[in-house]
Amino acid sequence: MGRPRTVLVLGGARSGKSRHAQALAEATGGERVFIATAQAFDAEMRDRIARHRADRDETWRTVEAPTTLQQAIRENDAAGRVLLIDCLTLWVSNLLLVDQPLGAASDDLLGAIAESRAAIILVSNEVGFGIVPDNALARRFRDGAGILNQRLAAACDAVDLVVAGLSLRMKGSAV
Repeated sequence: MGRPRTVLVLGGARSGKSRHAQALAEATGGERVFIATAQAFDAEMRDRIARHRADRDETWRTVEAPTTLQQAIRENDAAGRVLLIDCLTLWVSNLLLVDQPLGAASDDLLGAIAESRAAIILVSNEVGFGIVPDNALARRFRDGAGILNQRLAAACDAVDLVVAGLSLRMKGSAV
């Protein structure tokens, strides 16, 4: 049976999905690479990024890839390595902010994941539980993130949903 090579971790904001994903990555025993998509545009985000960094020990190497996630996967790919990507919804936001087409970027991301020899754990917000956004940009974000999550869920070996710090394996076998 073994561990799944690719895991998508979904959940709401502050649900515990990053902590769960980190525990999954650390359980692999592989060399650890954290691929961060966040950008510190304000003090609150700088604090969040600092807290996330403090949660990881010196065994982690961090790569920042706010819009170049596919390239970061390819450049850090290696057998015996685990790539923790946190978070895809920030990546989608970053692409929208620089007017990059989500469809082509998503296709390339799925290709990079499929080609990789590393274990990959992806973190993303589940955006489909909320209300319909009241503006076009927010709807583009919600739709883009939702479609990306669906595509990744289909492609990944396992999918975990995290709610209130509790995880539920939605796809794939438990380890």
